[in-house]
Amino acid sequence: MDMPHSTTHDASPAPCQRCGMAGATCCTIDPTDASLCFPVSRSEWERIVDHCDKRGGFATEPNTRPFVDNLIRLFPGEAREIERLFPPHGFHLRLAVDAKGNCAFLGPEGCTLPREVRPWYCLVFPFWLQGGRIAIFTPSGCVAVREGRTVPGCLALMNFTARDVRRLAGRLRLAWGLPPLDENGETL
Repeated sequence: MDMPHSTTHDASPAPCQRCGMAGATCCTIDPTDASLCFPVSRSEWERIVDHCDKRGGFATEPNTRPFVDNLIRLFPGEAREIERLFPPHGFHLRLAVDAKGNCAFLGPEGCTLPREVRPWYCLVFPFWLQGGRIAIFTPSGCVAVREGRTVPGCLALMNFTARDVRRLAGRLRLAWGLPPLDENGETL
């Protein structure tokens, strides 16, 4: 499995690890918003359970209208596919959170899952593809966004290339059964 990897020899912790040591991270949400958490596909669930057998690290969530609308915003122009994948009255899996909103896999120094078994969304964050272009989410407190400031700055800080982001986003799409995209962000 091709995963981004560090090419620096700096002894300081990676941005995500520094963020985890500082407190709340992208792995911590408002517990009342847990229903909007990004879903975990069957293949991602299997990969995690095969690694750690932590079946309690997941929650089953109904496909609410706000959840589906949020996904449609993330995948503009693909509403029909999103509606097919997450039909009304259906359910999806997501990572579980505790009463404080911390991901079940969040430890004192960040994610306890090895990179190769983490969900695709977790691996690609804070990046996203919009119309074939790489964008960044701007969560408050994100060390990578605060220090990197721009897409190129964040890519460098996270030791990612544009190709890494496109590959991870592509794997996320395939895990959900969405068609792959070409270099311009158009479905193949």
